[in-house]
Amino acid sequence: MEPRNIGPAVTRPENSAYERYLWQLWVAAPAPLSYLELMKFLDEAKVYIRSGDGGNGCVAFRREKYIEFGGPSGGNGGRGGDVIIEAVDGLNTLIDYRYQQHFKAQKGTSGMGKDRHGANGKPVVLKVPVGTQLFDEDRETLIHDFTTLGEKFTLAQGGNGGFGNAHFKSSTNRAPRNANPGEVGEERWIWLRLKLIADAGLVGLPNAGKSTFLAAVSAAKPKIADYPFTTLHPQLGVVNADGREFVLADIPGLIEGAHEGAGLGDRFLGHVERCRVLLHLVDATSEHAGKAYRTVRRELEAYQGHLADKVELLALNKIDAVTPDELKKQKDRLKRAAKKTPLLMSGATGAGVKDALRALAEVIGEAPISQKAKGAAQAEPWMA
Repeated sequence: MEPRNIGPAVTRPENSAYERYLWQLWVAAPAPLSYLELMKFLDEAKVYIRSGDGGNGCVAFRREKYIEFGGPSGGNGGRGGDVIIEAVDGLNTLIDYRYQQHFKAQKGTSGMGKDRHGANGKPVVLKVPVGTQLFDEDRETLIHDFTTLGEKFTLAQGGNGGFGNAHFKSSTNRAPRNANPGEVGEERWIWLRLKLIADAGLVGLPNAGKSTFLAAVSAAKPKIADYPFTTLHPQLGVVNADGREFVLADIPGLIEGAHEGAGLGDRFLGHVERCRVLLHLVDATSEHAGKAYRTVRRELEAYQGHLADKVELLALNKIDAVTPDELKKQKDRLKRAAKKTPLLMSGATGAGVKDALRALAEVIGEAPISQKAKGAAQAEPWMA
């Protein structure tokens, strides 16, 4: 690895081995660090939670001057705080749980004399995006699925407070000297897994033009360049097609063997499980459009989320980058492989894009759209 150019003012120190070691770390470090790009989108996190313990009951007796009859006066302990998970708007990643993994609710206050009960502990609320799934530590047992904005789920209840000795007084037990301790709260490790809620999803091989298409039809600004690369994390955009708004998700490109972990693997395929329709983009400049289509279809069929059963719209993209003869050849190859006629479009020039959006809106129909589409009035509508 070539050292970075840090300017003529920085010279290699020779004072000590430690200073030379620090200098090597500085000049050899890549800039910027590549893992920062991956941390922009975090769709899975392991979290430790613990609800609050209940407060202890109190043993106390009333002894006051000029009061003829005393008696037990120990108050009850307060209840421990709950651990609550809430689906909120404005979040589309679990990045907050990358830096904090432990959440503990407040304990209940113990009871006191003069019949004073302890205060209840404050609950702790974990805020997650809509579409988050809650799994047990084994990562297989689904506890809850957050599909509605504002939905709340109590994951762990706080322990009950103990009774004070005033609770146990009776006609036969006039001076009880016993009290209950507070119950211990619940603790566990859980997994949070995010599956973005979108009405339509874009699938295809890397460099099929998915990011260009998303940038052309919505206000999203994914990375676009004139050299081959692949998107590293999903992108969401709100699309307006003839007055109909829906959310479109750009999923990182698949390669052959993705379901076995090749490339980015099937890490992001879960985000299109909730989509009503998939728009499959095939690059017209690829070597063989039919083979490119079959590669992605094999990966969708190998995934266990029933993605291959979803409604699929097929489009041959980048038609502006090939000759008419080559376009006809690629269209025929794709038609034979998919057994249906593909749409012809170009995300760069806008040719055929409007027809593709209308086809997506027609499949989505009049079913309720996601909350992100309803709250996206600030998004710039796409214009033909």
